[in-house]
Amino acid sequence: MKYKLEDIVEVTMGQSPKSQYYNAEGKGTPFLQGNRTFGFKRPIFDTYTTLVTKEAKAGDVIMSVRAPVGDINITPIDMCLGRGVCSLRMKNGNQEFLYYMMKYYMSQLLNKENGTVFGSVNRNDINGLEVDIPEDIERQKKIARYLTMIDDKIELNTDINNNLEEQISALFANMFGHFIDSLDNSDIKLGDLIESVDNRGKTPPLSDEPTDYPIIDVRALSGNSRIIDYTNCTKYVSKETYNNWFRSGHPKEYDILISTVGSLAEMKIFLGTTGCIAQNVVGFRTKGISSLYLYQYLNYIKNDLVAYNIGSVQPSIKVTHIIKHSIYVASKEDIEIFDSIARDITKKIFANCQESEALKQMRDTLLPKLMSGELDVSNIEI
Repeated sequence: MKYKLEDIVEVTMGQSPKSQYYNAEGKGTPFLQGNRTFGFKRPIFDTYTTLVTKEAKAGDVIMSVRAPVGDINITPIDMCLGRGVCSLRMKNGNQEFLYYMMKYYMSQLLNKENGTVFGSVNRNDINGLEVDIPEDIERQKKIARYLTMIDDKIELNTDINNNLEEQISALFANMFGHFIDSLDNSDIKLGDLIESVDNRGKTPPLSDEPTDYPIIDVRALSGNSRIIDYTNCTKYVSKETYNNWFRSGHPKEYDILISTVGSLAEMKIFLGTTGCIAQNVVGFRTKGISSLYLYQYLNYIKNDLVAYNIGSVQPSIKVTHIIKHSIYVASKEDIEIFDSIARDITKKIFANCQESEALKQMRDTLLPKLMSGELDVSNIEI
């Protein structure tokens, strides 16, 4: 059945309280100004307000309406809506279904995006979105439950990986933290242990259409996992460009990729087969030392690396500066012990990430087929 969104969904546009009412101590009502703390499906809250201007109820779909437009989450609790978000609530339907419905129709909504510098959508854009959905609420519930089961498994994998990351971090800190913290200076510098894979310079011809050669930029390096999140890669190159353009070559297995512009010192371990380093990323290839030891070391001293920031408008760090940073090199025996444990855990994390990638692809393939009715869920017991 075809509707305009305003016929089936109640939209509440956000309105930010004055900043004098904000706090980070949990006083008052959780508050979202935009999508900064959006999670995989639900946001986390680090800002609160003692004055509520516009309210969303637990279970409402929250959507960013200012750049970047279209990110969506479901709020688990009542919250205050800032100007960068809105809430969506079915007038008579299933909220989980609404979440997936908005994912399905988001590309159409983004076509309405306006703003010369910062994109945005307004109430009229949202209310005027045309959708075609099943009237039967039970069918809506089945579609939502089917897709939710996939997302639940992805979230479980993420939780497992976060725990595994914490185990490696704790092991490293226990084995080497005291020595690093007490290191005043060292004859061994980061540059003695690595060679750089640096493709900064002229921008290659890029495409929005996915290929086997994604551009790995700072967005793909964000998050807690040590594994690159290829779902955050939005630019690609052709095979010809991949083979001929990048003068410093391409990342190899267990290279460390680190961001140098914007969100500084975000880092990942390269375990894929293909990928191109973006201009805001540099690769470190270790020489004679465990890449897992050095990766964990760089994470341990991340604040020190960020302190090399030289950007006044946009944060940036120079590789020529950070390679002069003093490094504590533990005994060969201790590094081998750490590497052995970290390598086994890293393989588990990578396997979970691969499974989650496959699940995301399956979910995104099923979504249009479920929404269009191509896949019939009437006889599925969920």
